[in-house]
Amino acid sequence: MNNTKKTFSIRDLENLSGIKAHTIRIWEKRYNLLSPERTDTNIRRYSLESLQKLLNITLLYSNGHKISKIANLKENKIPEIVNELISKNNNNQITNTFKLSMINFDQQLFTQTFKNLLLEKSFAEIFKEVFIPLLNELGLLWQTDTICPAHEHFISNLVKQKILISTQELPVFPNHDQKKTTFVAYLPENEIHEIGLLYLNYEVVLRGYKSIYLGQTVPLESLEEVMKTFENTTFLSYFTVSPSKDKIIDYIKQFNVLSASYSNTKLWLLGPQTKHLENEKLPNTIEIFNSIEKIVERL
Repeated sequence: MNNTKKTFSIRDLENLSGIKAHTIRIWEKRYNLLSPERTDTNIRRYSLESLQKLLNITLLYSNGHKISKIANLKENKIPEIVNELISKNNNNQITNTFKLSMINFDQQLFTQTFKNLLLEKSFAEIFKEVFIPLLNELGLLWQTDTICPAHEHFISNLVKQKILISTQELPVFPNHDQKKTTFVAYLPENEIHEIGLLYLNYEVVLRGYKSIYLGQTVPLESLEEVMKTFENTTFLSYFTVSPSKDKIIDYIKQFNVLSASYSNTKLWLLGPQTKHLENEKLPNTIEIFNSIEKIVERL
């Protein structure tokens, strides 16, 4: 079982801060900014506090503060200046702040940073400009073992919460019938990566459509109940890991058989696994999109 990381290599610090390992070593030697411990084989190991300090230093350095001046600041002064910078909502500063909230499992910092962003940006802008790049970067950090799954799950679930809250706060349109199409968002069995689908559902609701969100790992046969209930139904699904390459064509065939008895039933798909499908070979009721933006353009 993976435990929360409490020590980090210099390569971890480079991945998280964007500061080259060579530069970190120079800052240590010349300015005594960090004091790593050494293993028996003389390999640097950094504490959580050292990582937090480096992320703060990176914010100051990227905003024009000279490293020699930063080195002369008192320890408690650095976070104060960082907080002033965060209030200016620069995307790089915001991303590092979210990283700090992740490393510390600090929900309050995440929430306050998000609230600050909402003063200047719409939720859609925050998701596209901040959350998507952040989640992409965290995915790479997780793959390289720079952060542990607990870190990634912490941030991912906070982002999910913000999507759900933002969707819930949207105005309710009483004239759904004028839009005719009912959108049904779901993930196939064994698929749990729902952030993209949650956001897509937000865009659907934002545009006044009737939306039914079924969520993760939904058996294919259970979709028929929805088909029976609504006419003009468009299913939305995001195939990240499932169905797998060897099963995706059978899945499409089964959906097509299931929906054949119901008029005006469509399936819109996106996600990495759809690369194994050829659009021109699909029935005209099934369509592949290469991004959320492309679906949003069709709404």
